[in-house]
Amino acid sequence: MEHSQPSVATLHDFGSVQVAVPLEKVSIVVPMTAREAMTLPTEGVLETLEAMGPAGVVIPLRCAAAELPATSAWLRGFDLPLTLLWCDGPQIGQLLADADIAGPRGKGRDVWLGLGVAAAASEYVVVHDADTISYDASYVHRLAYPLSQGYAFSKAYYARIEDRRLYGRLVRLLFAPLLAAVAEGHHTAFVRYLRSFHYPLAGEFAATSEVVRALRPPRTWGLEVGTLADAFDLVGPAGAAQVDLGRYEHHHRAVSGPAGLEAMAEAVAGTIMSVLADHGIVIDAGELREPYREAAMAVVDRYALDAKFNGLRYDRAAEVEQVTAYTAAIEAAVPPERMPPWDAVDLTPGAVTAASAAALAEQGSSG
Repeated sequence: MEHSQPSVATLHDFGSVQVAVPLEKVSIVVPMTAREAMTLPTEGVLETLEAMGPAGVVIPLRCAAAELPATSAWLRGFDLPLTLLWCDGPQIGQLLADADIAGPRGKGRDVWLGLGVAAAASEYVVVHDADTISYDASYVHRLAYPLSQGYAFSKAYYARIEDRRLYGRLVRLLFAPLLAAVAEGHHTAFVRYLRSFHYPLAGEFAATSEVVRALRPPRTWGLEVGTLADAFDLVGPAGAAQVDLGRYEHHHRAVSGPAGLEAMAEAVAGTIMSVLADHGIVIDAGELREPYREAAMAVVDRYALDAKFNGLRYDRAAEVEQVTAYTAAIEAAVPPERMPPWDAVDLTPGAVTAASAAALAEQGSSG
C-alpha cells in the first residue's frame, strides 16, 4: 500500500511482542450477525475471550426474531461477562425514535450502541469482528497497549495474505489510490494522517471511554473511515497509534452482491469524500475519475510485481475489473448519515441495555 511519512505512532511486530494490559480496564465490543453466530471462527473468538476474563463483552447482534432464541441461547452458553444487545428489537428502535435518532440500520449503528454500553462500563474499549479465524488473546492486549501508555486511540494493521493471494482489496484498490489522487493537490495534515495508516479499513480499534463517547460513526458501512476522522479531530495524530496484530485471517467478502465489496465501496468512498469536505477539501467526484484510475492502475502494476516476487497468485484482470467498479462507486458516492456522539444524545446506555433485555425476554430468550 502507498504510505507517506507516518504521522501517527506505529508499533511493529518484530517477532518479540509481549505486552499485557490490565483486562479489568477493558470492555470488548464484538458486533455480530446471526450468520456469524454458531460458526467455528466465532466460537473460537468467544472461547478465547472466556479464558481472558475482560471486564465486559458487549455483542451488538443483528438477528431476525425467528433466529433469536437459538442464537441468544448459544451466546449465553459461554462463560462471559456478556451484555447482549438485540439491535433489531422493536424496543431499541422505539428508544432511538424517542431520542430523535431513528434512521437507517446498519453495522455502524449497531457498533454505536455497543460503544455506548462499553464506554459506560470501562476505561478502555476494544472493538473487533467476530469472524476472525486466527483470533488470539494478544490482539486485545496489543490494541489496548497504546492506551495504557497515554495514547487515546489505537488502530490495528496486518498483512492480508491468505491462500497465497493478496486480499485487503478495498484498501489497495480504492482507499490508497483515491487518497493518493487527492494528495496530489491537497497536502494537508488531515490527508497525510489518513494516508499514514497501513490498514485504514481494519475493523479493529481501541479508544478511551472519553473518545468513544465522542465518536460519530456512519450508520451503515464507512465506520472505519469515520472513526479515523473523528480520532483526528478528538486527539490529533499525536494521540493516535497503529498496532501490528501479526498474523490475521478472517472471512472474505464476495466482490458483487448487496453485501459485497462493490456495494461497500460506494459507502466507503462516500465517507471519504464526506470527511475530506469536513476538513476543508471539497472535490467533485467526476474530477477524481482519471486521477484515481491512474493511481489505481499504478497500484495494480506494483502489486502484480510484488505478487510475482513472492510467488503469490495474482489475477490482474480481476483487479482491473474492481478498479472499474470502484471508479463508478466513487462517482455514485453520497455522504453518509452519521450517528451523534453519545455525549450529545438524550439517551443512556442503561436504557439501551434495558430495552434489549426486555426484547430478549419477550422473545423467550433471556436465558
